[in-house]
Amino acid sequence: MSNTATGLPIGRSLVYLIVAGVAWGTAGAAASLIFAAGDMGPLALSFWRCAGGLALLLAALALRPRRAAAPAEPFGRRVLRVLGTGLGLTVFQSAYFAAVEATGLAVGTVVTLGAGPVFIAAGARLTMGERLGRGGLVAVAGALAGLAVLVLGGDGATVRPAGVALALLSAAGYAALALLTRWLGRDGGTADPLTTSAWAFGVGALGLLPMAVAEGLVPHTGQAVRVVVLLVYVAAVPTALAYALYFAGAAAVRAATVSVIMLLEPVSAAVIAVTVLRERLTAATVLGTLLLLAAVAGLALAETRDARDRRRALAPG
Repeated sequence: MSNTATGLPIGRSLVYLIVAGVAWGTAGAAASLIFAAGDMGPLALSFWRCAGGLALLLAALALRPRRAAAPAEPFGRRVLRVLGTGLGLTVFQSAYFAAVEATGLAVGTVVTLGAGPVFIAAGARLTMGERLGRGGLVAVAGALAGLAVLVLGGDGATVRPAGVALALLSAAGYAALALLTRWLGRDGGTADPLTTSAWAFGVGALGLLPMAVAEGLVPHTGQAVRVVVLLVYVAAVPTALAYALYFAGAAAVRAATVSVIMLLEPVSAAVIAVTVLRERLTAATVLGTLLLLAAVAGLALAETRDARDRRRALAPG
């Protein structure tokens, strides 16, 4: 059950995406601890996240055993991959942090992550002819309902138009990133996910640098060691590792399925909030988590079943 363009098994691709989504969810808790320890702003944190991820990936590429050279991508496709992923990543992260600042964490999160699957499903249908089917539509609807319950349940959230507009811009950046990754993978793209991630972080760090300098690159803090350790963690796990897995998995799986699996991010964030940060476990947390997990499981099963059907259709005899 492998994708014919990338050669990566569908099952392994789904595992990569699940691990990436869970890892992304830990970034919020780490960011909260960083913000509490000093005066670092969201744009500076985003810059250090990209710069640190780039440094770690360059080290991994330098230490990785040499492999047989893969066929080189055409120059135009390589430029599209580098600039597209880098700009998509920059818009996604920066607009999201700005939306959270403008309208709060709850509304910024639910609009960004809720609009993402809708944008991606529509874009995949228009640009690649990918169909969700009735079961897929039900799963997406369930995922959006679970996200709304999980993030907004019991919270007196304030909706501000400017913040909503920024959240929609963030969702558009994420959708463009996901659709480009899927299109290049489906169309026979062969780029190494570590290399793709490194280029994306390089472009992102370059784009974020002026805004991060204006905000203040180095925070004032009395807990410098704690901040550095947390920054290294953010750069290593929810950035370098998670995005490398994301780019590998997203190339082989339908774009709408990718977008719903990535909603595991708020699930893992909620689990960390309850188990590590000692936040209160609410009925909304339990219900939203169960709805999201059910949607992810349903789409994962549909994806593997679809891959099996395609393999049977292509089998001789």
